[in-house]
Amino acid sequence: MFRWLKRQSPGRIIALGFALVILVGSVLLILPCSVQDGVEVRYIDTLYTSTSAVCVTGLIAIDAGDTFTPLGQFFLASLIQIGGLGVTAVGAGIIVAMGKRVNLKGRTLIREAMNLDSGKGLVRFVKHIFLVTVIFELTGALLSFLVFVQDYPPLRAAGISLFHSVAAFNNSGFDILGNFQNLIPYRDNVLLNLVTCGLIIFGGIGFLVIQEVWRKRFHWKKLSMHARVVISMSAVLIVVGAVLLKLTEDITWLAAFFHSVSARTAGFSTYSLGTFSSAGLLCLTVLMFIGASPGSTGGGIKTSTFFVLLQGIKSSATNTTEKAFKYTVPANAFRKAAVITLMALGVVLTGTYIMVAVEPDIRLIDALFEVTSAFGTVGLSTGITPGLSDISKLLSILIMYIGRLGPLTIATLWYFDKGERARYPEGNIAIG
Repeated sequence: MFRWLKRQSPGRIIALGFALVILVGSVLLILPCSVQDGVEVRYIDTLYTSTSAVCVTGLIAIDAGDTFTPLGQFFLASLIQIGGLGVTAVGAGIIVAMGKRVNLKGRTLIREAMNLDSGKGLVRFVKHIFLVTVIFELTGALLSFLVFVQDYPPLRAAGISLFHSVAAFNNSGFDILGNFQNLIPYRDNVLLNLVTCGLIIFGGIGFLVIQEVWRKRFHWKKLSMHARVVISMSAVLIVVGAVLLKLTEDITWLAAFFHSVSARTAGFSTYSLGTFSSAGLLCLTVLMFIGASPGSTGGGIKTSTFFVLLQGIKSSATNTTEKAFKYTVPANAFRKAAVITLMALGVVLTGTYIMVAVEPDIRLIDALFEVTSAFGTVGLSTGITPGLSDISKLLSILIMYIGRLGPLTIATLWYFDKGERARYPEGNIAIG
């Protein structure tokens, strides 16, 4: 078994690791000790919940607060944490904590999983990931506790606060408040809204960017091109999303800002999205599709991918080189960004077609929203998730899995490098 694993590519090992954690989580969540008395749970729903947690999505077929015991909720939070940090990073962290060395294969896996260009300082980077996670999640839990303790007993409020902080920082929209209410009761609570948004933003910009900003002492001109792209694109998408939502929906500016942030792969909501207009849902769909940033706890095609696409289009239209922030965009970046985007569109459109075919009573916009939410590992829904058929749930499970690993990674799982046996002359083809 171990010899077989050593022969596999990093992408396959990462994919198998996520699949294994999902299956183990589905079993843990269906144990009698995890389910509240008098509640019946089917395996398909625990598999769906486990996949949603490990893929840090937040789509729910069953309500976590009304279904699971405190132990079950602990299992759920653990799955979210493992999924957010990444199976390989968690495994490496355990090895480092035990005082052992991470071998070359493990270093390669970490580099592949975290989208790192170099293998230097990987162990130090893993330690940084865990330190940042602990700092943000404990700070978020403490600030959230100030809000939840007003409505719950201290011990219960502490549990809710810690769960909420873990879910928010890992960009997973789970809650344990019960009755499928998410954060609707706290739509006007400024502190909880801002704390949640802060956790989502920092969890979504990526550990590399957080590390670089800290080391460069927040000096903008000293930041790398990647950090500047991620920060600027995140800010632009949040502002534009908030303005568009405010224009189309009868909500407050706080709610518009919150949902613009949350749509970037977090999945929390303070309003029922089933009441949103088609224009508002379309805006959220685009934000969900773009998602967070590389090396973060979020999904989507990523902000840097979207930025490179825009630069490539601008370059073609103006016949100039692709450049930004006094840097030239790497030559092959546009090609990779275009491939990822087209594959992502293929997954979303195919998934939407299948869901609409299987569920003829569901509106097209609702199906598109649901599938995009699954692919972007967001967790927002117009309310159709609990009523989906088993086929649609299995479809969502597959799409969440693809979204967490990335369509390009999935595509390479079946690739075997045998080399090109022949080269052909270059042909002509009309474009446009």
